[in-house]
Amino acid sequence: MSRRFTPKVVTANDLLEGDAIWLTEDDTWTRDMARAELIEDEAHAQLRLLFAGSQPAIAVGPYLADAKMGPDGPEPTHFREAFRTRGPSNYAHGKQAEESVNV
Repeated sequence: MSRRFTPKVVTANDLLEGDAIWLTEDDTWTRDMARAELIEDEAHAQLRLLFAGSQPAIAVGPYLADAKMGPDGPEPTHFREAFRTRGPSNYAHGKQAEESVNV
């Protein structure tokens, strides 16, 4: 008996900014994981990963990450992906700098 497929999101790093990005249903990239496409079919996940890999001018190192549906959209199930949603941890820049500006 085969294992049940764990839902996934396609994630990568932005080529120019270095931030974590996620693939959306409409073939765009977002820095907000909650807007990512949650993929629940293994074959579809592989097709989406191939699509992501065809965009080397935007996305670096795309891969499938386990995710679950949360109240606002996909959420990480592993601590590594949770870290990536918050941005770099060495000092405030990127997402962290934007949050401090909006305070």
